[in-house]
Amino acid sequence: MDCPFCKIVIENTERIIRETERTFTVLSKPRLMPGHLLVIPKKHVERFSELSKEERNELFDEIALLEQKILIGLAPGCDISQHYRPFIPNSRFKVSHLHIHVRPRSLDDDLYQKVQIFERDVFQEPNQEEFEKFKKLFGN
Repeated sequence: MDCPFCKIVIENTERIIRETERTFTVLSKPRLMPGHLLVIPKKHVERFSELSKEERNELFDEIALLEQKILIGLAPGCDISQHYRPFIPNSRFKVSHLHIHVRPRSLDDDLYQKVQIFERDVFQEPNQEEFEKFKKLFGN
């Protein structure tokens, strides 16, 4: 397997800035802003559903701790996101190993000024047909 995240664990590289029994955290490379972290399960999986409940709990506990540290000492806001996009080939910008982005945010950061300020042009109100479709798909 040629997974760059698995190599970090196997080689125990100096990129690791935090580590738990089942996770490790590195600075994103490339990054969107200073302090952009990746929280990565040590087990090679691509989706949350492939982790055990214990592994998911530890992953989310670590994310919550890092969010708190960011809010106390780095920035007034924090974005947390995960992307599963098997239709995009692996590259410097995409790795097929589950990882969670934890990004310090502020209103004047580059990401907001260059990209997210335009989000309002993309958002749309869901219609009734859409509501029914997704209620049927995701409801109990």
